[in-house]
Amino acid sequence: MKACAKAAGERLSLVCAPSTRQPLARSFVKARRLPSQHETKSQVSCSVRVSENTAHRIDATAENIFPAVKDHVLKATDAINRGEVIAVPTDTIYGFACDACSAGAVNRIYEIKGRIQTRPLAICVGDVSDISRFALVDHLPHGLLDSLLPGPVTIVLKRGENSILERSLNPGLDSIGVRVPDLDFIRSIARGTGSALALTSANLSGQPSSVCVKDFEGLWPHCSYVFDGGVLPSGRAGSTIVDLITPGVYKILRDGSSRKETAAVLGKFGFVEAL
Repeated sequence: MKACAKAAGERLSLVCAPSTRQPLARSFVKARRLPSQHETKSQVSCSVRVSENTAHRIDATAENIFPAVKDHVLKATDAINRGEVIAVPTDTIYGFACDACSAGAVNRIYEIKGRIQTRPLAICVGDVSDISRFALVDHLPHGLLDSLLPGPVTIVLKRGENSILERSLNPGLDSIGVRVPDLDFIRSIARGTGSALALTSANLSGQPSSVCVKDFEGLWPHCSYVFDGGVLPSGRAGSTIVDLITPGVYKILRDGSSRKETAAVLGKFGFVEAL
């Protein structure tokens, strides 16, 4: 959190306001703000310390760093539709996102993170009503998903035969983790793609999660765009992951930032925790 401390209190409005975030200040970062007729960029020109994985490396310049605001949703959506990887804030931590139906883009996320292919990725959709396009929900009580989401929870469900997800995403698994973050910026991106985003934490595999963009600055050159939402307040725990595949039973797979609240909601719907 030391790298983020100076940015505390400067969190950007994630839905409408231009950025007022102060430029990054380090010996290898030069920052300047330029006027623009239509949009405000985070004007950052960077000579970045990069991870050893240099595949697909791009230059991290002022053209790649933007505030996570409504005016830049289309830019993010276009990048996703081109099969590129972007970095975005969520309601918990920063994440890498791409088109969940693009095998090439998904593979790039694994390469950037140094993540083994057997570790599955979750997906992010724009609205709770979208979940049934990708996973089976008929066994869940009416209103349950709307009580849990949007929020800092990943719901694990069976894909089902009618799922529109590519089988190349998490091959060999018949389940999928689904997120609907409580953040308009990333949800608007998902809506704009008309599909689902593959989503995972913006860090090297095994390293701490990121709560500000400086936490993963060594990976900026591997992203088409980095969208800066300021310092995220919920800590590094990430979302609570809960398995809801079995009717009436839940299993917490990761405590995350909302275990107590998630268990309380499930209890109200008559669910019991798996032993």
